Amino acid sequence: MRFRRFVALGDSFTEGVGDADPGRPNGVRGWADRSAAALAQHDPELTYANLAIRGRKLRPILAEQIAPALSLDPDLVSIYAGANDVLRPRIDLDALVAEYDAAVGQLAARAHVVMFTAYDPGEAPVFAFLRGRFAIYNELVREVAERHGATLVDFWRLREYRSDQLWDTDRMHMSSAGHQRMAIAVLDALGVEHDLEPLVLPPPPPSSAAERRQANVAWAKEHAGPWIGRRLRGTSSGDALTPRYPTLQSPLPT
Repeated sequence: MRFRRFVALGDSFTEGVGDADPGRPNGVRGWADRSAAALAQHDPELTYANLAIRGRKLRPILAEQIAPALSLDPDLVSIYAGANDVLRPRIDLDALVAEYDAAVGQLAARAHVVMFTAYDPGEAPVFAFLRGRFAIYNELVREVAERHGATLVDFWRLREYRSDQLWDTDRMHMSSAGHQRMAIAVLDALGVEHDLEPLVLPPPPPSSAAERRQANVAWAKEHAGPWIGRRLRGTSSGDALTPRYPTLQSPLPT
């Protein structure tokens, strides 16, 4: 497939959180930037916009990002939405995905769409109890992708992500290596030739049980506690942020 105008929609997954780069908007890069740069190798005139904002739930993503995306006349749109909703205490999955389905239909009428399932949290101590809910959500997403002829990147089945090296220190977002691996998965799913390779990181030093407990306590204070606090207050880490690339531009090299 060949594309000229790529627009990425969603939440922190697509914004690029976990892939730090102080020289880029919002201080992150991410799989979408990496994918756009690879696509531009096939067509230097390719342009790219990224409207994703961390912390956004599905309905705000649809309300805030679909119309601006369509106004850019894209021929390729990626969208990842719903994972932040699945983490909430109560959710009507069928109603939520019905709205998602309608929005994907709008996008698919104008562009080729890339969708994603959510990660399998089965081995994550904090979120493992939600595994069944994520499995149902993912199956509904697979149906939406099939209905609209979208390319599906099945994150649930990418077992490499069981490695801690593909996750940032907050244990909620992909690391630079994780974003690189996701860019590879997207390009492969689209059938686009590329020269991206997995980032090989040195193995972490061995740690004792006491050191692991200490690390877990530090993680709870630095990451889990603030995350829970924002949920209780009804705030988001993305409340003060704007889209990284609200208009089409040439993608920055990686």
